[in-house]
Amino acid sequence: MWTVSKLARSCGLSRTAVLYYESIGLLSPAPRTHGNYRRYGERDVSRLRQICAYRAAGLKLADIRAVLDGPEQGAGAVLRRRMLEIGTEIETLREHQRAIARLLHVQSDFERTEMITKEKWVSIMRKTGFTDDDMHKWHAEFEKSAPEEHQEFLQFLHIPEDEIRNIREWSRGQRTA
Repeated sequence: MWTVSKLARSCGLSRTAVLYYESIGLLSPAPRTHGNYRRYGERDVSRLRQICAYRAAGLKLADIRAVLDGPEQGAGAVLRRRMLEIGTEIETLREHQRAIARLLHVQSDFERTEMITKEKWVSIMRKTGFTDDDMHKWHAEFEKSAPEEHQEFLQFLHIPEDEIRNIREWSRGQRTA
């Protein structure tokens, strides 16, 4: 018999995580002892370890449910899809690396500029090879990853508030699910 705390510790999770998995149906509701404690068995331990393995692979909880509760061959399809998603995420990060490298290359332009304006920034971005589409993607990613810093950056460029609001609204609309 495993208590919720013992089960959680055995998988390196918090007690709250185990209870959450139970509340959303990833784990079956545990029967109770006479003292009203949850009582988990070896099947629960095995299932929780599977959940942890799939979480470690980056699967979403809905995908984990589909893998664990669906047909055996369904796991392969979910894992292949996740592998493709990871590839896309890696490529996005590589694009970020390239953009940073290009920006570092023109860093001296930044250091010489006492006050940078939107026009100067756009000029620098174009010199580093950014197209309008690249700049739109850049804004969308900045807004998604660090919205407060995006706001501060746009203010740093001395862009009027109305235009900042439009840029940020547009950037949020460009997000992909």
